[in-house]
Amino acid sequence: MRLDEILQQAGRHKGRKRVGRGTGSGKGCTSGRGHKGYKSRAGARTKLGFEGGGVGTLARIPQRGFSNANFRKEYQIVNVASLDRFDDGARVDAQALQQARLIDDAAKPVKVLGNGEITKKLTVVAAKFSASAAKKIAEAGGAIEQTG
Repeated sequence: MRLDEILQQAGRHKGRKRVGRGTGSGKGCTSGRGHKGYKSRAGARTKLGFEGGGVGTLARIPQRGFSNANFRKEYQIVNVASLDRFDDGARVDAQALQQARLIDDAAKPVKVLGNGEITKKLTVVAAKFSASAAKKIAEAGGAIEQTG
């Protein structure tokens, strides 16, 4: 047993502050909330960035231009090399990819990239294909089908 171990154990849990138990306790009267005002009341919560009702800092900054970030389409990426696990002549669509745990959500669009090699003849169904992926699938004797 060392002194630093004892002190660590002793200081681990701080006791809760008992407020409103008389002026002699040091936290009586207003219970450490100051006098009157919104924040002295029960249930008083201010919104993040609230600056007392004035025009906030963020609202004062001028906005310029336009961003297409809200309209960006997120694709789930699958490489050609990982398609080799399917049986020869199989139809590989979003449901099959999800069952093989190559993608997370069958409802989201899939893009097939050309990283790796493919040896099996597959019919691959996806929203997008890179040029190299389409070429490799075709060379292996497979076919591609684009959705949407």
